Amino acid sequence: MKKFALSIVALFITVVSFAQQERELKLNEDTNLIDVTYYHDNGVVSQTGSYTLDGKLQGVWLSFNAEGEKTILANYDNGKKVGKWIYWIDGIKKEVNYENNVASL
Repeated sequence: MKKFALSIVALFITVVSFAQQERELKLNEDTNLIDVTYYHDNGVVSQTGSYTLDGKLQGVWLSFNAEGEKTILANYDNGKKVGKWIYWIDGIKKEVNYENNVASL
């Protein structure tokens, strides 16, 4: 299971690295968060989510592959991984629970 978790982290980092070439940022005045959308090189959405004003990931983040298929549904609280994360790998749904940045498989 540790191998699976490490693979997922590597996948997430790769997606974030590639997605940062093009992005849209918008201050959400209702939540006081910065909503962001990252794009793959082909123009398809790569990730959506929000940051706190001090740059920490917050709330629900969605990641998509270059074909637009959902690959990860993640939850953050003030930059820490929390709650249920869902991964879709080769059409198979995997769930991992996080509490205070630590996975419980």
